[in-house]
Amino acid sequence: MGVLAIAALATTSCSSNKHLYSWYNYEDIVYQYSKNPNEKLQAKVLEQYKTVTEHQRGLRATVPPGLYAEYGFLLYKTGKKDEGLKMMKQEIALYPESEMYISRIIKQLEK
Repeated sequence: MGVLAIAALATTSCSSNKHLYSWYNYEDIVYQYSKNPNEKLQAKVLEQYKTVTEHQRGLRATVPPGLYAEYGFLLYKTGKKDEGLKMMKQEIALYPESEMYISRIIKQLEK
């Protein structure tokens, strides 16, 4: 009976292809934007950040580490300062270990 349980557990744990986070097309769009920063690609990046933050389907069902910070920083750079700061604070709330780093960025931006 114990061997059957172990075999069943091993089979089910190996068959899952689900990732911790849903990234959608994040890598491709952010890479394109880093190579050629322009308004059209910036809009696509912002749209991608919105998709990743609002439609998380990964195993953790939460936004990946650093994404709120990236999203917030880009929003801040595009003039949406309050919304950007809110996103950066959301990063701290979700990942408290980021507080020292993100708080420094916020302080620099608010100067």
